[in-house]
Formats: sequence, structure tokens, C-alpha cells
Amino acid sequence: MKRNTLFVLIALGLGGVGVANAQDASSWYLAPRIGVNAPDSSRTTQTSLFSGIGAGMWVNPNLAVDFEYGINNAQFKDSSPRAGHQWESVQLDVAARWFFGEIGSGWRPYLMGGVGALRHKAFSGSLLGVTTSYGGQSQGQFARGGGWDPMVTAGVGVQYNLSDRLAFRGEVAARYDRDNNSLNSTLAASEGFAHHTGFTDGIATVGLTYSFGGAAPAPAPKHEEAAPPPAPPPAREQATPPPAVAIDLRGVEFKFDHPRVGEKLVPSLKAPTSESVQILDEAVDTLKRYPNVHVSVDGYTDSIGSDAYNQKLSERRAKGVYDYLTAHGIDAARMDGPKGFGKSNPIDTNKTAAGRQRNRRVELKVESQ
Repeated sequence: MKRNTLFVLIALGLGGVGVANAQDASSWYLAPRIGVNAPDSSRTTQTSLFSGIGAGMWVNPNLAVDFEYGINNAQFKDSSPRAGHQWESVQLDVAARWFFGEIGSGWRPYLMGGVGALRHKAFSGSLLGVTTSYGGQSQGQFARGGGWDPMVTAGVGVQYNLSDRLAFRGEVAARYDRDNNSLNSTLAASEGFAHHTGFTDGIATVGLTYSFGGAAPAPAPKHEEAAPPPAPPPAREQATPPPAVAIDLRGVEFKFDHPRVGEKLVPSLKAPTSESVQILDEAVDTLKRYPNVHVSVDGYTDSIGSDAYNQKLSERRAKGVYDYLTAHGIDAARMDGPKGFGKSNPIDTNKTAAGRQRNRRVELKVESQ
């Protein structure tokens, strides 16, 4: 692979441009990375630049799967039979990463394992295309000097959440390449290489992950000038609302694992956020029309994740709604909470995505009037 292709991939990786989201919001992400490859000594190549990019998804709060592409073009050492030339390689793999700690934590160490294939070229196309013969064998044998071979990789890393969507990754891995042809061909022998099968390289990289899903915060509702409000009804009609008054927030839907620590309410809502904001504004209107109503602000989660983490997540959800109500003129003295109840009291099954979505909620329970 030519050097300019390498630089194009690096530019794409550092740019971090997008793909479409699927499943739960923010479950898909893009992961560019860059680092160094410390090669197996039998390759007789120098330590070199490694770069790659992957598209990944969260299977659950601890397991992520990445579909990865990587390239590494290494110069042969001066002592190598191919001094002054490159060993070119392209990697395709599927890697699983198991993260420790809670999904909303700042630092999360992880273990990584992957399988895939590596395409390598120890010889230029001009050599592979020569029509002469070597050792009584046709030059067609020389084409075995490059091709795809299976590989496995394993490593450790750490991820640090920089923001709601952006995270830093650092990783160290070993890669075993079951290459049984690059140095086992007549061409390799003609160049002075000893036969060799299988290489283990060390790879250290740093990168970013950018999560997708959701939408930008909805703009604040526009309060258009309206006609003066009608005269208030007679005092006898300003009665306390009937005992059956209920303030329904069903339809205010949260993204998976949101809000994160420090995140505001509206960005944490599932798209289209305007629908959830409309329901919240209707709740504000109801509370203003019935000033004697006192409510409890209760937050809940789905069943994914530990009890301790979901407890804190439910508290953040309740706090987000509580802050929204107070910011829109509802006296905090009229609200009990915010309180979180974790994964308890589900209103739907947690076995389906739709059911889990309904369980990620905040309820306003009328306590007194």
C-alpha cells in the first residue's frame, strides 16, 4: 500500500466523521486510532507507524464489539535482505472489549481479544510480476510472497470518558499473524530470507471513540405574543382539582445510560426531543393551573447494569426533570425529591428494547392538594 494511502486513512481517523445510529441511542460509535508497531524480529523490519479505524457498538454496559481496519507499512532494516524497501500490511478484524467498572465512570480499564485476517506484502509488485524462473520453478511460485492469512490479537487498555459522546482510548496488544507464505516462497529464498512461519507483533495505540445517536438539544420553546388571557373565572370555580388529578410523563423518553454525570436534561432525551419537551411543558402548565398540587419526582431505569449504578442513574433522571420544572417556574417547595428508585417497579418487560425504553422514565406522583 502506498504511503499516501496511509496518510489518507490517518486523516480520516483523526477527523472522526460519522455513521448512522441503530438500536438504543448512543450504542454505536466510531473509533480512530494511531500508534506504533513493534514487529517480530523475524520480519527484519523497523518499528513503524500503525493506524486504523473501527466502527463499534455496545452489546451491554460492559461489552463492546468493534469492526476494525488497520494498516502498517514498515521499512526493512538496513541489515535485512530487503533493505530500502517496505513490508506492507492491511488488517481486518473483529475485536471484543470487556470493560470493568460502571458505564458512566470516568476511567474504565478493559481486556481485548480479536480475530481477523492480515494481508502482507514483503515484495513489490514489480518483483512478483517478473516472468523469469528460479531454481527450475516457474515464477508463478513467486506470487506466494504476499496474501491473506489468519491472525488473532489480545491486549489490555483503558478508556476515559471526555464528554457525553467523546472518549479517549489507550491500548497495548500482541498480534499473532499466521503468515506461512511471505518468507516461505522461492522469491523470499532468492532474496536471502530464511524460511519462517508465523509472526508475533506488539502494537500500542491511542485513539478516540465518538458515540452516535440522539439529537442536538431542542431549542427553548418560543413564547409568541398572544391575546391577553381571559378574565379569571369566579372564585368558586377556582377549586382544588378533583382527587383523580394525575400528571402523566409517559412519552418523556431517555436515551440509554443518560443523563451522564453533569449532563442537562434535554440532551439526554431520546430523539425527537421536541416530543418529550412538549410533554414536560404540559406538566408545567398543569402544575401552574393547580397551585395546590404537591408532587413527588421519581426516577427509574431499565434492568441493564448493576443496582448501585442504576440507583445513581435514576436519581440523575429525577434531578433533570426536577430542575426543568423549577427552571420553568414551579416552586421547589411543591415537589418532593428528586428521588431515584433504580430498576425497581418496572412498568414493562425488560426483555425487549421497547420495554426497556418505557422503563427508562420519570414519574410525577400527586401527593397532596
